[in-house]
Amino acid sequence: MRDVAIVSYAQTQFVRSERDQNEVEMLMPVIKEAVDNSGIPKQEIGFTCSGSTDYLSGQSFAFVMAVDAVGAWPPINESHVEMDGAWALYEAWIKIQCGEADSAMVFSFGRSSMGETAETLTLQLDPYTLAPLNADAISLAALQARAGLDAGKWTERDMAEVAARCRAQAKSNPDAQVTGDFDVDKLLTDPYLVSPLRKHDCPPVSDGAAVMIIAAEGAAHKATNKPVWIRSLEHRLDSHQPGGRDLTTSPSTKLAGKAAGVHKTAVDFAELHTPFSHQEIIVREALGLGKDTLVNPSGGPLAANPLMVAGLARLGESARRIWGGHGSRAIAHATSGPCLQQNLVCVLEGE
Repeated sequence: MRDVAIVSYAQTQFVRSERDQNEVEMLMPVIKEAVDNSGIPKQEIGFTCSGSTDYLSGQSFAFVMAVDAVGAWPPINESHVEMDGAWALYEAWIKIQCGEADSAMVFSFGRSSMGETAETLTLQLDPYTLAPLNADAISLAALQARAGLDAGKWTERDMAEVAARCRAQAKSNPDAQVTGDFDVDKLLTDPYLVSPLRKHDCPPVSDGAAVMIIAAEGAAHKATNKPVWIRSLEHRLDSHQPGGRDLTTSPSTKLAGKAAGVHKTAVDFAELHTPFSHQEIIVREALGLGKDTLVNPSGGPLAANPLMVAGLARLGESARRIWGGHGSRAIAHATSGPCLQQNLVCVLEGE
């Protein structure tokens, strides 16, 4: 296995609605920032992979237009995944492992504000049995939350405490969208959005983009003296049918974590892609993270959740925290699909 490191990361500020720029205009400055900070000349970046979904843009092959932000010269080997950018990172990591490139650029973008996000996500469900029911993402998450409440695995207060803590931690993150001090008792008096989920239990609608440059060992050491090493990277998936699994657990996260070796040594913090408050509790348990583990110091997706970007941002935020001297080893997690269907786990470590 080749050692691969994150050598730079850049993201836009995550906002409720980006109306002044299209996807290319959002990406251009952060691509330039990531490349300039990587220490790798643009012409030496051997592979480019993007993560996005055409459903947010409302047109086929929308990702092709986004390549304009990379530039036409030098010619590039380019790929795309119809997934969160964390899975684009996985493809780029595999490309480097296979020796087809020594460095890669990964980018993702999403403008959730352009449509009805919950309805858009309905289209990822089974087209014959679930999509016709219009079971939107929030309703499915509410079923998951209810299952956990009924099983005694968490309480509504536990959920509110997660939301309040994440948004308080986000105050130190200049790119976060929803920040502040929230009183848990007051949150519990708010009306339900979809019972048992209240507004604070759900992620905000967000727009944003992120870019990451990764490199194999030789190129990484040449580029920077502060590489953040991807010590392991694994992903697994559960049944596509939410009714065919226990929604209060996440076997795929547990398997990915075990394969990634998250239990071998202690970590300083974890960035978990858990869009709904109760999902942090599920993923914590699956990864064996105790209550003393700092989770989502950036605020996580409850502070900003641009679709197709929030998973990659968990790795990027982890790298930024390590570069800032706030720890040397972290777990980063990304999810995709309804009710934590697909999960990716990464262990990151500083020099």
